[in-house]
Amino acid sequence: MASKAYALFRKAILNEQQAVCIYDGRPRELCPHIIGHNNKSGEEVVLAWQFGGSSSGQLPQWRCLRLAHVTDISLRNGPWHEGGSHRTEQRCVSAIDLDINIHVRKRR
Repeated sequence: MASKAYALFRKAILNEQQAVCIYDGRPRELCPHIIGHNNKSGEEVVLAWQFGGSSSGQLPQWRCLRLAHVTDISLRNGPWHEGGSHRTEQRCVSAIDLDINIHVRKRR
């Protein structure tokens, strides 16, 4: 059974909503793009574009979030953010459940 965090991030992808949460003690503002599991660790993970909040590095940038470490999640409407060109294959989500570019936008 999927966690509450998983269900909320999945809903955010389906509705192209921003997700606001705390991850590793830092507030994050994100647009989630791909959700599923990491086969190596077995964890629920989401690949998201972090455009605001706090970070140990520069923003904006891609983030791989382990959903067991996410708290205080809320969804909101707002502009959709995403990174530029994809130069490398993502390795965050190895068992993809939902990808906004494949499962959501291609349906429209």
